[in-house]
Amino acid sequence: MKKSTNPTTPGQQNPDPHADKSDGESAVLATIAAMPEPDRVTGERLHAIIKASAPVLTPRLWYGMPAYAKDGKVVCFFQGREKFRTRYATFGFMHEANLDEGNMWPTAFALKKVTAAEEEKIAALVKKAVS
Repeated sequence: MKKSTNPTTPGQQNPDPHADKSDGESAVLATIAAMPEPDRVTGERLHAIIKASAPVLTPRLWYGMPAYAKDGKVVCFFQGREKFRTRYATFGFMHEANLDEGNMWPTAFALKKVTAAEEEKIAALVKKAVS
């Protein structure tokens, strides 16, 4: 039996790795739409912020989570609180993100709610990540 390299949660499909950008976005939007509140609201806001701040990023599913890639490599992702039954959602960055600052820097953020202040911080981080 062939082992899957891109696991998904039940009810989700793996997008074709050769699919165009809109197919990945459809999969991400469907995954977000299936999330319970408040993860769905947070995911929708994050998606809009990321698309506006870094149009170069391509939405795709990554281990069943909404993620955004540059040149096929995941830069940032959203992990809803329900997925791992935690008290907060996580917005994180992979090593492809250009966030290096000194010898130590954050790569993931706990996210309870997206207000205007968080939107500004997220937009700035995403812009820096793809710079």
